[in-house]
Amino acid sequence: MADTVNAKWADVKPQLSVLIPFLRDDPTPLLTALSREGDQLATRVEVLVLDDGTNSSSLTRDLKALIATLPLAARLITRTDNLGRAKGRNLLAEHARGSHLLFLDADMMPDSPLFLSTWLDLVEQSDLPVAFGGFSLLQASTHRAFRVHRAMALRSDCLPAEVRQQQAEKHLFTSNLLIRRDVFDAHAFDDSFNGWGWEDVEWSMRISALHTIAHPDIPATHMGLDTVDALIKKYRQSAPNFARVAGLHPEIVAAYPSYRAATAIKDRHMALPVAFVAEFMARAEWLPVRLRAFSLRVFRAALYAQALSKDERS
Repeated sequence: MADTVNAKWADVKPQLSVLIPFLRDDPTPLLTALSREGDQLATRVEVLVLDDGTNSSSLTRDLKALIATLPLAARLITRTDNLGRAKGRNLLAEHARGSHLLFLDADMMPDSPLFLSTWLDLVEQSDLPVAFGGFSLLQASTHRAFRVHRAMALRSDCLPAEVRQQQAEKHLFTSNLLIRRDVFDAHAFDDSFNGWGWEDVEWSMRISALHTIAHPDIPATHMGLDTVDALIKKYRQSAPNFARVAGLHPEIVAAYPSYRAATAIKDRHMALPVAFVAEFMARAEWLPVRLRAFSLRVFRAALYAQALSKDERS
């Protein structure tokens, strides 16, 4: 593991630690955007970036050069092996020095030029234990390759704060998540999760029994929309994680539409044919976007049904 810090690092005692893990994504646009607030926040904010196994010498070189010029205290941790989503974020938290941790995905972009200032004001005014700022697609690509993901995200993820607050533990992602230091020290992410998905929601389920989860309106754009093919791969990875969360928190998961749909498919022993048809329809570019998005949600439910069945047999 290699470590690089800039000249400002040693002299800053931060209030807010911004933690950015990445694998193959390029975090330089996000770092550049955050640095625009640097002159006002230089003594209060630090930025830690984890390259979790990208193994790109050119990207590492560019990041080191950028970090050296940032007005914010910054540190780059470079690993040649991949820790994974939970372990990587836990590692960043171990090295953070702030009283509050702000987890940002590398493919995010602040929607406000006062993004960090707003988070800091909230920390000072209320000392929140946990808060999710939300995300949007305001700055994301409108290319047709991503239109299915865009339709899905706008329907279920890009929600106003008052809607997210109604199911506070469900609408929480590590893409724009504030956690107070003492809360995270007592409750880190479960690093036994593998692959993509659900480790952040499982964490929020544990936390929701102990702390209030706030949903302020401090959004950032999710720039990294996926193609249907990429989403299908991610959903395949997420199915075992979903089954595990259902086993750990059955009362909470039982209220989720995805669980009810998966259970209905499982009970009728229709997981394989439903997954086959739904995947075909999701990939069919001649179908309307709304129908393809619906088919992709059905495909995901069928995968979850298979995972639930396997979990019951084991």
